[in-house]
Amino acid sequence: MKKNTFYLLCGCIAVILLAIFWYSVEIHRPFFVEITFIIGIAVAYLARRRVTDLIDDERSAKITEQAVLRTFQVFLVVVCAFSVGAVMKILYVPQFPKDVDLSHAPEGFTPKMMGYFQLGLLCLMIFLYVGFRIYYARKYGDWETDEE
Repeated sequence: MKKNTFYLLCGCIAVILLAIFWYSVEIHRPFFVEITFIIGIAVAYLARRRVTDLIDDERSAKITEQAVLRTFQVFLVVVCAFSVGAVMKILYVPQFPKDVDLSHAPEGFTPKMMGYFQLGLLCLMIFLYVGFRIYYARKYGDWETDEE
């Protein structure tokens, strides 16, 4: 398996874990997500052992460095935009007396939904990294088969 395939597999595992996390919250079974998280890490570890193109040279280090830098820059903008929106939503939450029952409050922006969105952003970060890694691998010629 190639490195980029491995990274895509890790992103897919993260998306699956996000869905399982949502399901276990809905059915109130935290043990379910804990077990699947451990299984997901084990699958990623076993897949990592099957990666065939692990080469640690200067070009590979440069590609990784550029991919990490660009992923951080893009992800920082996305997280900041989300955080500003979340703060604005939180600031406009109406204040209720302490004796009001909020169990039948309408669905909308809740801290639980913000948590789901943050987990989704973490999955986005993995896919951003893979995309930038592919871009810089092509830019710096990591996939060239032409040897002199």
